[in-house]
Amino acid sequence: MARRKPTSHDGPPPEDFVENILDVDVSAEMETSFLEYAYSVIYSRALPDARDGLKPVQRRILYMMSQMGLRPDRGHVKSARVVGEVMGKLHPHGDAAIYDAMVRMAQAFTLRLPLIDGHGNFGSLDDGPAAARYTEARMASAAQPMTADLDEDVVEFVPNYDNQLMQPEVLPAAIPNLLVNGSSGIAVGMATNMAPHNLGEVIEAARHLIANPEADVEALMRFVPGPDLPAGGRIVGLDGVRDAYRSGRGSFKTRATVSIEQVSARKTGIVVTELPYLVGPEKVIEKVKDAAQAKKLQGVSDIVDLTDRKKGLRLVIEIKNGFNPQAVLAQLCKLTPMEDSFGINNVALVDGQPRTLGLVELLRVFVDHRLSVVRRRTAFRLAKRQDRLHLVEGLLIALVDIDEVIEIIRSSDEVADARARLMAVFDLSEAQASYILELRLRQLTKFSRIELEKEQEELRREIAELEDILGSDARLREVVSDELAEVAATYGTPRRTVLLEADAAPALPAAVSAGPAGSAAKGAPASLQIADDPCWVLLSTSGQVARTSDAAALPVQAPRQRHDAWRTVLRTTARAEIGAVTNTGRMLRVQVVDLPQLPPTAGTPNLAGGVPVKEFLTLQRGESLIGFAPLGAVIALGTAAGVVKRVNPEYPLNRDDWEIIGLKNGDSVVNMAPAADTDDVVFVTRDAQLLRYSASLVRPQGRTAGGMAGIKLGAGDAVIAFGVVTPDDPDAVVVTVTASAGSDEDGTGPSVKVTPLSEYPAKGRGTGGVRAHRFLKGEDGLALAWVGHGPARAAAANGASRALPTEHGRRDGSGVPAGQAIDAIGPAPIAVVEAAAHEAAAIVDTAAGTSSVAADVTMDDDTETLW
Repeated sequence: MARRKPTSHDGPPPEDFVENILDVDVSAEMETSFLEYAYSVIYSRALPDARDGLKPVQRRILYMMSQMGLRPDRGHVKSARVVGEVMGKLHPHGDAAIYDAMVRMAQAFTLRLPLIDGHGNFGSLDDGPAAARYTEARMASAAQPMTADLDEDVVEFVPNYDNQLMQPEVLPAAIPNLLVNGSSGIAVGMATNMAPHNLGEVIEAARHLIANPEADVEALMRFVPGPDLPAGGRIVGLDGVRDAYRSGRGSFKTRATVSIEQVSARKTGIVVTELPYLVGPEKVIEKVKDAAQAKKLQGVSDIVDLTDRKKGLRLVIEIKNGFNPQAVLAQLCKLTPMEDSFGINNVALVDGQPRTLGLVELLRVFVDHRLSVVRRRTAFRLAKRQDRLHLVEGLLIALVDIDEVIEIIRSSDEVADARARLMAVFDLSEAQASYILELRLRQLTKFSRIELEKEQEELRREIAELEDILGSDARLREVVSDELAEVAATYGTPRRTVLLEADAAPALPAAVSAGPAGSAAKGAPASLQIADDPCWVLLSTSGQVARTSDAAALPVQAPRQRHDAWRTVLRTTARAEIGAVTNTGRMLRVQVVDLPQLPPTAGTPNLAGGVPVKEFLTLQRGESLIGFAPLGAVIALGTAAGVVKRVNPEYPLNRDDWEIIGLKNGDSVVNMAPAADTDDVVFVTRDAQLLRYSASLVRPQGRTAGGMAGIKLGAGDAVIAFGVVTPDDPDAVVVTVTASAGSDEDGTGPSVKVTPLSEYPAKGRGTGGVRAHRFLKGEDGLALAWVGHGPARAAAANGASRALPTEHGRRDGSGVPAGQAIDAIGPAPIAVVEAAAHEAAAIVDTAAGTSSVAADVTMDDDTETLW
């Protein structure tokens, strides 16, 4: 072991050395030293003052920035410069602690009303700030009321750590900073955690307390209903907030602001636009991924952060098909920080002692502080004006006999002699005489006398007003209240946080039965699955596709406005499979649960909430969707070349698309619909030939068959409409529209005719049919035709409604001028309900793979898409 090197001090002690050893109890010494340390932490570091709501380091930063002239209208300076000034002059601690406090006062997501205007990277909820040498700062606009009037003796000043400089004990604080911006800190044996509030609401409560000093917490809570967090979000349950306002302690839940949207053609997502206080998106993403990997969270396929500067926070959580978004949201609130708790502990320093304060006490301390500040400021200004008035009055006395004043000064040997003679001759005070001796010759003009008299009158008016404020407590309170109202008008902003009285947490739905085989989400609990409830699948002629939330979504006829026509309305269930038929004779398997769901409505659903078919189905070039069909029903198809086919529902189970008719080159499917043996099929051609016969004449065939002759066509003719109707339906009609004989400009347009289907006799399959429309001069064929359950409605390409004849015409008669172009035809919405009731007997359990179509076509109101 190394030995200590001897020093010059080694050796015996001097002869006069007296040894004095004191025995000290260790426990007593530790207690005393620890209490001193604890008091230092509580008073000098961790807890804010209830008057200005600032900790010492925050107060020193704002005061030093004010002394440096870093006002909002000046340029930014390096943060390191501010930190150095504060550390060297007022705060003898590490620069990291000072910079951290400075950064927090500049973060808009931390404070409801930031006090520092930062330039550069001041951090985010997920990342820390850049170093002080990289960032710049200056005072924010809201910091000016905090430091205003410091030069007017409004607060006490105390020495700094080395007794060389003076610093304010507390700032004047015209803003109730403690309630507006909140605070957090951990001291020895105690801690504080205060929530931010809305400036306008807090000031209204403070003004009410000024006018009614005995107001209770219930009266003040009418103005301050709850916290207002910088990031917005939702506060769920206000009982804990009320407890905190009464006793100073309480807690509340904060929840993210979300919406359930269709994020793509096949995906539904939970879109998060606001998160709980001090929760960052990266933290949420991490927790979601951890919970999904641990199999605690089910139903989430992906999470994407689309946040940017223009749109703000946008976190998209994609939901797997077949899962109930509300149920997944309930899981997210339980397993991730999308729902968080905030514990309120209103501990602050009052007269140097830590106290737990309720809302009334917090506001009363602030109001008393402002009353003291305004009273001291008024007294300071009164003394200044009284001193100035005293000098002005002396100067006016001297100007009356200015020649004698000059003579006295010129005849005096020294300044003291002149001062004494002026005091004796004109009965002046020493201050007045000294001020006269300091006069410049230019102040002896006549104009200067007029200015002095005006100044004298103004000073007397101001002194009377200041004395009135100091002499009346009511007047003093009025001044404080008016100043607070001005602050609220200047710096107040609307409330961001939504307050919910009850705990409206998304509840997990009751367990539901799984859908058809293969349609349930694998491994998912029943409570997370979308219920296999009845619904309608809708397809419009413009190619919009959607499903309703339930089967009762098509109840009434709505007034027509701008609308789109429905091509297919199919009754099914949410977890069923249906087929999509195209004009090329293909059928594609479709999961109903994948279709976008329209919001519930009391009238006809609006397909503006749907998505285009091309975004949902992969169609080939030139291919278009004809409609949807149940997979378990026999459907009839009619082609442009006059071919008819009824298809047996024997589709492959291991494929997503297949052929249901073998078409010849150049042929295409015109329309399709479920067809029983008791139904009739109807063809309408461009040359206005109509053929009607029983569907029983068309035997069902396999999916690859090419069909059979449906109607005999003349040279150059083609089928333009095909439909399936009930033979004894008294409301079945045929609507025919010719190619325009004139133009829309001359008001003629096409001719249109509505004829009862009963006027057309049934013929044999493969025949030419009968005449359905007699052409007028200039008309060479039909442009549109429609067969179905009436009444019918027509529309133009821009969605505007078009009138149809109310009187039925003869089957071989000509039409009446429409006056305007007609681009689509369909039945009224009420026909859907009537047809659904008519076909109710044909609806089979979807789980067995069958369902029925409710109507061939109907109309949708309020949609502005085009055909």
